[in-house]
Amino acid sequence: MLDGVEDRPPVVEAIDPAGARVVLDPRVWNEKIVRDRPEVASHKDEALRAVSAPDHIAPDPASADRKRFYLRGAGPSRWLLVVVSYEQTPARIISVFANRKDPKTWSA
Repeated sequence: MLDGVEDRPPVVEAIDPAGARVVLDPRVWNEKIVRDRPEVASHKDEALRAVSAPDHIAPDPASADRKRFYLRGAGPSRWLLVVVSYEQTPARIISVFANRKDPKTWSA
């Protein structure tokens, strides 16, 4: 701790194709995403790239305020799937998955 401020990694961010700012909090990355899916631990940069330059975007069935961003050939599997919540500003990355199957709405 330095002058009352925790010494932790900064929030990182990307800009989605619609121009919205999307952040990834280090606590969410470490305490949720990597804890639940350790196979994506070394793919933070690809997760941010999935948001800024996705190969495919789809609505998230869990909420109308979420989107799924897919990056092909990235991460530990065929696709890297990043879920972004737009329920707050700035939007937030809330989950990252390795995915073998093509998205249901994907057409090559």
